[in-house]
Amino acid sequence: MSSDMKLIMGALMSDNNQNREVTVVDIKMPFISMVVFLVKLSIAAIPAVIIVSIIFSLISALFGGLFGGLFNGMFGGMGGDMHRF
Repeated sequence: MSSDMKLIMGALMSDNNQNREVTVVDIKMPFISMVVFLVKLSIAAIPAVIIVSIIFSLISALFGGLFGGLFNGMFGGMGGDMHRF
């Protein structure tokens, strides 16, 4: 093992390791690579939006069924006879 690796491993294994803040000042990335990365990111976001929308629709259907049945029992349904109140 090299001396640099031993130093890194020693720092990782020590008990008195404190949290250190890091500030990123600059990222050097070619323009074409950034464009390719952003295109891949936008393509990957499409299935994620579909999955999240399915999850939200299932949750809203669950709550709609629970509260719809609750309000149906409380107000006698949501029919056309609501004007009698």
